[in-house]
Amino acid sequence: MYTQKDIFLRECISNAADALDKIRFLSVQDADILGEAQDLDIRIEVDNVAKTLSITDSGIGMTKSDLINHIGTIAHTGTTQFLEAIAKGGSLNLIGQFGVGFYSYFLVSNKVTVISKHNDDDQMVWESQAGSTFTLSKDPRGNTMKRGTKVILHLKQDAHEYLDVSKIEGLVKKYSEFITFPIYLMKEKEVSKEVEVDEEEQAKDETDEGKTEEELEVKDEDDKPKEPKTKTVTENVWDWEHVNESKALWLRPKEEIEESEYKAFYKSMSKEYDDPLQWIHFKGEGDVDFTSVLYIPKKAPSDLFENYDKKTSAMKLYVRRVLISDTFEDMMPRYLNFIKGVVDSDDIPLNVNREQLQQLRLMKVIQRRLVRKVLEMVRKLAVAEDDEDKKEETEDMTEEEKDELEKKKEEKKKELQERYIKFWEQFGKNIKLGVIEDAGNRNKLAKLARFYSTNEKDTLISLDDYIDRAKKSQDSIYYLAGDDRASI
Repeated sequence: MYTQKDIFLRECISNAADALDKIRFLSVQDADILGEAQDLDIRIEVDNVAKTLSITDSGIGMTKSDLINHIGTIAHTGTTQFLEAIAKGGSLNLIGQFGVGFYSYFLVSNKVTVISKHNDDDQMVWESQAGSTFTLSKDPRGNTMKRGTKVILHLKQDAHEYLDVSKIEGLVKKYSEFITFPIYLMKEKEVSKEVEVDEEEQAKDETDEGKTEEELEVKDEDDKPKEPKTKTVTENVWDWEHVNESKALWLRPKEEIEESEYKAFYKSMSKEYDDPLQWIHFKGEGDVDFTSVLYIPKKAPSDLFENYDKKTSAMKLYVRRVLISDTFEDMMPRYLNFIKGVVDSDDIPLNVNREQLQQLRLMKVIQRRLVRKVLEMVRKLAVAEDDEDKKEETEDMTEEEKDELEKKKEEKKKELQERYIKFWEQFGKNIKLGVIEDAGNRNKLAKLARFYSTNEKDTLISLDDYIDRAKKSQDSIYYLAGDDRASI
């Protein structure tokens, strides 16, 4: 099922988020169910001495029977039963619908301990060494947890790399950055604080060597006692740090998102320094619902056509805010492998591995819609169509205001035209390859193509515009092909 060990942490956090989702859902009906544990969060802690990694959530917790039925049986969780019990006919999308996720913990552990406290039962301890048996008992320490579950992974010798706090933080940010609930990591920090200087140290700093004994004893009755001297010292302390503060921008309404936020998200996601050339944010509905933000970079990567046949898409696939893959084949056709962005769906099942997921019919539907939206974005750029260009009421405007409005529209149109020229210079070859490779979208792609003409040598022109201005007697188009204009 899993080709890399790192995935265990994603599964662990996803299951914790599932438990938190359940208690949050139930608390809407009964606020008292949260009791004293009002904070819904996930906490991760490394123990270098015991060689363990602990993930704790304040979710719904598990009773004795839950522990036997949900994690004592392979590939079985309580999520399906939970859905059937509280939402018959509805759809509450919870992450941990894949019971095999729990068993990914044994990729890095030789023993797993689960301590869980449910409102309806005492605190229980489940333990297994990945054999055919497990032990289950009432926690001899009593109910030390208010509610929730703590998973303790006793790491294998070859998995001690996961005792590195910075590595764990990197994995959280890679796979679970957009989880709805806060994730806290116990980290060592250097803090500064003011401390009083002790008497011996203070005495060394005094410059009274030249004074006589009598002078030292002379005191004015009105003199106020000196304030104690302090100094600044630094020390290392361990404290919880919130590590998933980024929010899933694509889930917010487009109307609420500023242009600067789209640009900042692109830079964060793609690790690029330049702003994107263009983007589109949309929600796909139908056989499969998903939300997506797609970006066209400002510049083509230097290796755009190296190993072209083996290039993977630069898209990130999320399922319920959990990163499933950032190198997903066929998310985009090869000629659009420069497109960057995210796709997030609640409808994709997670009880299959990545190789099977790529063949899933729902994925084919998503792929077709993504291509359609990319071509729509490029077409609007090509014809200088502005999404923000709303028809404004001009009846109450003065002539000067109308002229000013028209001037702004013309400036915007010119800016979009210049932007498309930049796009063509960087990605024109990709569009031409698309004409060859993508029969279904060939006509759309052909309309996006631009060429230099002997009529206007420095101006790029579309095939349609070339035909429109051709003389009636012209029944042929002659062309020269080459790497660039200079060589031709």
